[in-house]
Amino acid sequence: MRKPRDYDAELKALEDKARELKTRKVQQLGELVIATGADALTADELAGALVVLAETTDAGKREAWAKRGAAFFQGRSRRSAPTPDRDTGSAQAQPGGAQPASGGTGAA
Repeated sequence: MRKPRDYDAELKALEDKARELKTRKVQQLGELVIATGADALTADELAGALVVLAETTDAGKREAWAKRGAAFFQGRSRRSAPTPDRDTGSAQAQPGGAQPASGGTGAA
């Protein structure tokens, strides 16, 4: 005779895994904000930039942002310290770097 399945234990394990994945996603998003230098922006500025990104349906813009984000991550692995020119001059580039990561995180 087969041993009965413990559905409650399986459900709890799945809930624990989902909670762990959400926690990791939030942590990685925070790390991305810091790595891009976007932590220098106010919460309102950052939220506004993310809203604009989320509302953008122009495929050309999104593709350009994705390429710029990929370049950021490729360049990031080669250098150890963040560049000082990321302060105010590249505020528009910072949210663009965040776009591919959120897509990549969802795909993982």
